[in-house]
Amino acid sequence: MEIKINNVNHIYNEFTPFAKKALDNINLSLESEKIIGIIGKAGSGKTTLVELLNALIIPSYGNVQVADFNIQKNMRLDNINKLRRKIGLVFQFPEDQFFNPTVREEVSFALKTFSYKSDRLHKQVSESLKLVGLDDNYLERKVSSLSGGEKRKVAIASVMVFNPKVLVLDEPTVGLDYKSQKKLLHLLKKLRNRYKKTVIIVSHDVDMLNLIADDIIVMDKGKVVASGTKREVFKNTSLFEKYGLNLPKIVEFIGKVRKEKGIKLGNHTDVKDLIKDIYRNV
Repeated sequence: MEIKINNVNHIYNEFTPFAKKALDNINLSLESEKIIGIIGKAGSGKTTLVELLNALIIPSYGNVQVADFNIQKNMRLDNINKLRRKIGLVFQFPEDQFFNPTVREEVSFALKTFSYKSDRLHKQVSESLKLVGLDDNYLERKVSSLSGGEKRKVAIASVMVFNPKVLVLDEPTVGLDYKSQKKLLHLLKKLRNRYKKTVIIVSHDVDMLNLIADDIIVMDKGKVVASGTKREVFKNTSLFEKYGLNLPKIVEFIGKVRKEKGIKLGNHTDVKDLIKDIYRNV
C-alpha cells in the first residue's frame, strides 16, 4: 500500500499566539512492502509525520493519500475508522496505548471496536499473540506484570490483530535488552518478507535501522532533508555532519578505513561480514 504525502504542513495551536509549525511542506512517497526508517533530532517532526498516517492528527494544509483514503481537513469519521484498520500505530511507550487489565482484553480491544463477531475473537487474538512470539498462556496475564519486551510484543499484537497493511512504530527498541531487540527485528523482517507488510520505524537508533531498513528519511526542523535507499543516505556523511546526526557505527568505521588507510571495504550491515572482509583485505 503506497502512501503519498502531498504538500503537507502541520501547525499546532494554529491561529493562536502559541502557533508552532511542526511540518513544513512535506512531499514524500513511501513504497509498499518495505521497512522505512525515519531519523532526526528531537523536535524534527518525526512523530508528527507518522501520526498523520492514520489520521491521529490531520494536516493543517495539504493531504496524505493512503490507498483510497484522502487524509485532509473535514475527513469523515467513518473513513478515519476504516483507515485505522489499514494503518496500525504502536507508540513509543506501550503503556500509553493500553486500556485494559489483561492481555486477552487488550489484544481483543480493537476487534471489539471494529465490531468483529465474537466467534472469531479468540482465534484472531491467539494468532496475533503467536505472531509476536507469545502463546495462550499470556491471555490472562495482567498487562502491568509484563516485562518491557513483553509489553512491546503485546502492543504490536494489539495492532496486528486486525491485520493492517502498514505498521508504524515509534522508537520500538527503547528499553529493550539485546535479546529482546534481536527478536523484535526478526519479527519486523518476517512481517515484511512473509506477510508483505509495510513497516515504518521512527528511531534515533541508526545502528538498528542500518540492520533492518530498506529506505531512510532524514528530517530537520519540520522538513525532509534527505530520503532514499539506506545505502544512498548513509554514504552522505556531510549531511549527517551538517545536521548533527550520528552515522551507524559500522558505516563510520568503513569510511574511516577508506579515508585513513586507503582500503575499500564492502558496504556491510552485519559485523560478522565486516570481519570477514577485514581478514580478506587487511
